[in-house]
Amino acid sequence: MADDLDDLLDEVETKYCAKAKQKNKQPNRNRKSTEDDLDDILNDITVDADFKPIKSSDIQSGNQTGMRPESARKCFPVYIGGSASSLGMGNSMNPRCCDQMRCTSCDFKVAIFDNFEWDASTDYLFLRNNCPDFQRLKPKLHSKRGCRAYCCQCCHRSISTVEQLTDPSLKWVCGKH
Repeated sequence: MADDLDDLLDEVETKYCAKAKQKNKQPNRNRKSTEDDLDDILNDITVDADFKPIKSSDIQSGNQTGMRPESARKCFPVYIGGSASSLGMGNSMNPRCCDQMRCTSCDFKVAIFDNFEWDASTDYLFLRNNCPDFQRLKPKLHSKRGCRAYCCQCCHRSISTVEQLTDPSLKWVCGKH
């Protein structure tokens, strides 16, 4: 059995390791510098035709594909409120209700419905199956003037006055304006 194993290993060496042995038998070249080594490595790399290098100016300005410009700002603190309050980017001096909220728990955009409030029987499973489609959510929404209904796929809230979002059960954050 040991002879069979040795024969098998010899066969593998002759087929697959012959190329590596031939490369090792080549005479050693004296390299001029590490720059030559780097140039050789870079020349060995194949570059896709669709590859576009990223310029440092693009990164600083935020113009890289898939990135928002740095001018995109977040609300701080985040406010929610009734339909009488204005929507937009809010701050401590101008408490506007954020209309770009995302939930960090379910990773969905928070849906906003003016002049509606949630039914007390609204639950997680209903939201998970129906959000953000208004027509499917409508059976649990009741018309109420001045109120605003918020929901994502994991939680909901009905608000009639402007207030800072401080409830720890709501994992909503501003998704940038």
